[in-house]
Amino acid sequence: MRQSQLFTKARKEAPADEAAKNAKLLIRAGFVDKLQAGVYTYLPLCLRVLKKIENIIREEMNRAGGQEILMPALQPKELWQTTGRWDAMDDLYKVTDSSGRENADRDTKKLWCRS
Repeated sequence: MRQSQLFTKARKEAPADEAAKNAKLLIRAGFVDKLQAGVYTYLPLCLRVLKKIENIIREEMNRAGGQEILMPALQPKELWQTTGRWDAMDDLYKVTDSSGRENADRDTKKLWCRS
């Protein structure tokens, strides 16, 4: 795809409200769009780069005999309590489902990957 065909365009100026140098560069180059502090939309160029990186990693993992999994975005409170992180983490995103069960947004997946 040609640069002229993209619906996002590169900017001449960096956003004044952005402090991080890497974020300024990514925004100016048209890779991401900032919605709010710490929340970015991946634009087509960024998504293409991420998918290429994923494919490189996938090919290497396949060559090494690895397997790929996709884990849920929410995990039950009980899993978080086993590590003591349910109460210890102030910024943990917690939700209650329609059945009254408490869940948390995945902060990290390494705790749930066990052989």
